[in-house]
Amino acid sequence: MRLRQGGEHEVAPKPANEGLQRTADELDRKFWMALGLYGILAALAWFTLGEGSILVAGKPVELRLVPLLILGLFAFRTFLARQADKIRRESAERSSEGGK
Repeated sequence: MRLRQGGEHEVAPKPANEGLQRTADELDRKFWMALGLYGILAALAWFTLGEGSILVAGKPVELRLVPLLILGLFAFRTFLARQADKIRRESAERSSEGGK
């Protein structure tokens, strides 16, 4: 079915997977941007915090490592979310191809 827009131009229907691909590209761009920002925050934390240590489980830990550990966990969580989204997209593509 073709739709008429403004009475002059014909608009063909978009393929079903075009939206998925555009979303995948956007999510990949956001992933790399997030990792870059985590890296910038880690560098800022490293150079901003002074020398010092705190006791964790009775052992001294350098104060600079605490925010790096937290940012590393955020980066790991972001990576896992991206991988899960890739798996979901691939299974959705397979199920849509199987239904044709």
